[in-house]
Amino acid sequence: MAIIVSVLQESWHLLLEASVYILFGMLVGGLLKVFLSPSFVADHLGQGKFSSVIKAALFGIPIPLCSCGVLPAAASLKKQGANNGATTAFLISTPESGVDSMAITYALLDPIMTVARPVSAFLTAVAAGITENLLQTQKEKDWERVIDRSCPIDNCCDGNECPPEEHARHHTYSEKLWAGLKFAVDDLWGDLAGWFFAGLLFAGIIAVLIPQELMVQYLGGGLHSMLIMLLVGIPMYICATASTPVAAALILKGVSPGAALVFLLVGPATNVTSLSVLFGLLGKRATAIYLLMLSLFAVLSGLALDMIYNGFGISASAIAGQAGEVIPNWLQFVGALIVILLSVKPLYLFLKNLFSAKKSALHKASGEQTGKDEISADTMKTECRAPS
Repeated sequence: MAIIVSVLQESWHLLLEASVYILFGMLVGGLLKVFLSPSFVADHLGQGKFSSVIKAALFGIPIPLCSCGVLPAAASLKKQGANNGATTAFLISTPESGVDSMAITYALLDPIMTVARPVSAFLTAVAAGITENLLQTQKEKDWERVIDRSCPIDNCCDGNECPPEEHARHHTYSEKLWAGLKFAVDDLWGDLAGWFFAGLLFAGIIAVLIPQELMVQYLGGGLHSMLIMLLVGIPMYICATASTPVAAALILKGVSPGAALVFLLVGPATNVTSLSVLFGLLGKRATAIYLLMLSLFAVLSGLALDMIYNGFGISASAIAGQAGEVIPNWLQFVGALIVILLSVKPLYLFLKNLFSAKKSALHKASGEQTGKDEISADTMKTECRAPS
């Protein structure tokens, strides 16, 4: 019982430090949804081997989408005319970063990691996207552009028969703000809440149960630490927001900041499900480039980050979470209560879907076993009736 209480206390402490930054990230994410038109993005991602990739990587960095949530967005961009390189860059930079995850990184870790995370995501995305465009065939370049100019607020216009100047008069700023807030609470946090609280609990477990000596021995720095984190992070499904408290707990246990960065980069950008969808969306070559560049740049970024911390004599564990101390205790508490209240419905749906999936799997397994038992029984009856 004491262990459970300690885990909950550690998780609560992390929530207090991150709460205000979570709310800030949700607000910015909702505003981006309303004020950053998909058609504007798509207009800039169809031409050029280099410029389209750089723009896609930059567009993707502030957008708060996880590795699965980014897939339909990327598919839409590709349908609207984005080339494979730009789509690849968007697929890498978006889940690895986001205004919400950067805000929480600043709260739970430190300014160096807050900068290193989006910079590494941008460099990885650009390298993968340019490589893909340079290897792109003429057939893949000849993609029909179908720009989606529909209204992102309430779909009042399809954007074709309704010119942008006319549509601009359809909604006031207060309506746009309300639509952005609604999206932030219902859609954005609805998708992230379950995984975020799972990450908080996992971080609490690490803080309480994992010996510090073990972490320092295997993940204290060096190439082997980066490779271990690479193997752990690639198949795992964890969003950028949820991975941050886990990384903070790892660093406090002695894991090098570079190894933690590898986890922060590959964990949100890859998992078995997203890779299988990528295979169908972009093809074998693009998926291989995606995985290769992501792994290579994650390891290089991790090694470079460790060199920066060591070169300046900075202890990542000593300064982790200091930014969160800027927020007054009463405001942290209020922020945590607001986050919890906003999370009641998403957590209920998250747990409901989780148990429903497990129940369906058990029913399926039970049905298969029943079928096997019936076949065995029929076989036994047949053998019993057979003449000796």
